[in-house]
Amino acid sequence: MTGHIHQILKQYWGYSSFRALQEDIIHSVLSDRDTLALLPTGGGKSVCFQVPVMAREGLGIVVSPLIALMDDQVQNLRKIGIPAIALNSNLSYREIDLALENAINGSYKFLYISPERLQSELVVERIRRMKVNLLAVDEAHCISQWGYDFRPPYLEIAEVRKLIPNTPILALTATATPRVVDDIQEKLHFSESNVFQKSFYRPNLHYNVLKTESKWSRTLHILKRIPGTAIVYARNRKHTVEIARWLSQNGFSADYYHAGLDSTSRQQKQKEWLENKTRIMVCTTAFGMGIDKPDVRLVIHLELPDSLEAYFQEAGRAGRDGETAYSV
Repeated sequence: MTGHIHQILKQYWGYSSFRALQEDIIHSVLSDRDTLALLPTGGGKSVCFQVPVMAREGLGIVVSPLIALMDDQVQNLRKIGIPAIALNSNLSYREIDLALENAINGSYKFLYISPERLQSELVVERIRRMKVNLLAVDEAHCISQWGYDFRPPYLEIAEVRKLIPNTPILALTATATPRVVDDIQEKLHFSESNVFQKSFYRPNLHYNVLKTESKWSRTLHILKRIPGTAIVYARNRKHTVEIARWLSQNGFSADYYHAGLDSTSRQQKQKEWLENKTRIMVCTTAFGMGIDKPDVRLVIHLELPDSLEAYFQEAGRAGRDGETAYSV
């Protein structure tokens, strides 16, 4: 089996070896053990569920909270010749119905789905008829009321497990306290406790706490000193607009992002930032989860986040490419 998964990794993703813990996690899943993996942002979470799905007959169901992230992963899988589809709000009822039938018939290796979709009777009934070899849950901390980003629809995943009782589950997150770790396993009905945790220390990411009488002028100074893509976090929507406007008036390429914007605006702003048409994104916590941009050089918190977990998750969006980055 070890040689087989290395062959899959090389054939589809072009890597000669796994990163730390990836192979152990994959072996755990292929041994049909329910598994919780705590990997830092940029730690290669997707390989941990994509490789074992490819190693077995059947398809993998991936539960993810973000349309943009699902679409991105589906496109990447299709590029390397792996059939995949995401059930999102852009699809009509008929298109979803057809996609589910195709999944039953073996046309896909991966079915990406939002937790909200798991509340649909149509989806539940079709999953019962699928040959599912793995149920992967991304951003698994969202299932816990003790986590910083609790999302009630995640609780539906436990009901889906009852439809496919012999299928192992792989829960993944980059952030979880011991209490949340226990809660994830309980809520997802793990048969036994089974946790893999990688060190969250990243030597390329430098943390800085600055005391200053004028954080505005200091922010300008930092943005001038550290080139490249940046994220600036603020506590509320009004502040994101004001700060982005202020940065633009001071000669920086900046835009704002918050949950109050319509879907089209959010997608457009995100796209321009990902394509480096916008350098600085000023945002609330609504921006970030699942955003895969490796070359973020700087994350600034102008105001304190809601929790230490939230801070760690947001700060960790800098330097995913392994190059020097800063969190201020």
